[in-house]
Amino acid sequence: MAYIDGYLIPIPSDRREAYREKADQAAAIFKKHGATRIVECWGDDVPDGKLTDFKLSVKLEPGESVVFSWVEWPSKDVRESTKEAIFEEMRAVMGDEPMLFDGKRMIFGGFDVILDTGPSPS
Repeated sequence: MAYIDGYLIPIPSDRREAYREKADQAAAIFKKHGATRIVECWGDDVPDGKLTDFKLSVKLEPGESVVFSWVEWPSKDVRESTKEAIFEEMRAVMGDEPMLFDGKRMIFGGFDVILDTGPSPS
């Protein structure tokens, strides 16, 4: 079954299009190295929680939005075997450009899929 890398990222709200462009560049690299799907979602209806929420998880600051994204891999083995090549290519393509977000506040992790009802209709 598929393997998922998931991310929560705080992005300056006025940098939405710049982020989308960088995400598009990164998606091409991930796909080249075996990813089957990349999804980037801009927070639109992100409520405040009582104990925790998406905003608190990334210490969202005024003027920022939460991005929820994931990369789907055919397997964890494919993801692991291409990780270094992806990072090298990302460094080559992106160069020394500053990141559009504070990487210390990004949340990420790898997940085994335990249920998948199939692709949604577009």
